Amino acid sequence: MPISLPIRLIAAAGALGLAVQANADSFVSSASSAGSASSGSISDSLNGSSNSSHGDKRKVADGEYRIIQIAATPDRSDRTRITMQANDPQQRIVLDLPQITFDKQQLVVGDAMYAQNRAYGIEFGRSDKHQPFYLVLADEWYGELASRPVSL
Repeated sequence: MPISLPIRLIAAAGALGLAVQANADSFVSSASSAGSASSGSISDSLNGSSNSSHGDKRKVADGEYRIIQIAATPDRSDRTRITMQANDPQQRIVLDLPQITFDKQQLVVGDAMYAQNRAYGIEFGRSDKHQPFYLVLADEWYGELASRPVSL
């Protein structure tokens, strides 16, 4: 017995609904993973980074880096400064991480890291997990996301 057109339409709508729900769950999962990353502004997080192809000390080349030094951030007891270098000795990043983020990641000299430029700034993560744990937001993005008191 052939299946009627209304029943086929209902079945198609149900299948489409399940597909949309699956994609929504995937999106929520991705957003929640990204939301667990700590963040800071370029002005507050990058110090004297270098890239031979750019004159701007706040530019960071995408790629793999190795931690070459860990130190206290001068005048900031709540932050730890990590210096990373790419295979090219001209490419170095000096990143000031919140102490809580540094402690949670258990970073040590020699750890492999990556930097990836995004529209909103730069994401940093461990190369072995390739999941960002710190987002350096462009100053204009950081300012837009800042908390502000609301008065009625």
